[in-house]
Amino acid sequence: MPCISRRILTIACLLLLTCSACQIQNSEDPAFAGLDESQTLQILKRFPDQYRILNVPPPDGRFLYDLVIQYNFKRGLEIGTANGYSALWLGMAFRKTGGKLITIEINPEIAREAQQNFRHAGLTGVVDARINDAFQEIPALPGEFDFVFIDAWRQDYKKFFDLLFPRVSPGGAITAHNVVDSAEDMNDFLSAIQSNPGLTTTIHRSSTRGISVSLKKKQ
Repeated sequence: MPCISRRILTIACLLLLTCSACQIQNSEDPAFAGLDESQTLQILKRFPDQYRILNVPPPDGRFLYDLVIQYNFKRGLEIGTANGYSALWLGMAFRKTGGKLITIEINPEIAREAQQNFRHAGLTGVVDARINDAFQEIPALPGEFDFVFIDAWRQDYKKFFDLLFPRVSPGGAITAHNVVDSAEDMNDFLSAIQSNPGLTTTIHRSSTRGISVSLKKKQ
């Protein structure tokens, strides 16, 4: 029994050290470097893994944050909120630019979780989280957008592009996630953004998933 107890204690210590190391690594992730949004960062750094497959990784979140600030975008639209991880990054950026973000999620359960995360992060005045089918919600939205982020069902990317391209202001951007690791599921979308003469498109590999950025040319 004493031998077994020592073995259990040793395993418990190793698990504790591993968890501590993971927490330290997460808190020191370069994606968070230089950010001063303490309230939102606390949420991002301790974000639950329940829907990890639906969320962007931290480097992609930081890429989107930097992009919004670089171009001083003011009115953003996200398709596919999940539980709000990418919208937290975007919300921080739009708060910096004085803009707003509308984010749409069709699944009520995870959409309500996202809304709670936005409240805890102090972003309810910046992020407008809507629960609906995006194909129904978007036509009812007034005006143009200067930033769009698509992170939804891969086969729908081209449909969203066709719906939103006329609604993006000149100089604005249409961005999309998973364009590298899921490229075979969205060939029609990738062909559209790379062949459209009104766009300048680049593929960024801030993570292995890939983000496309298509800037709409000014007249």
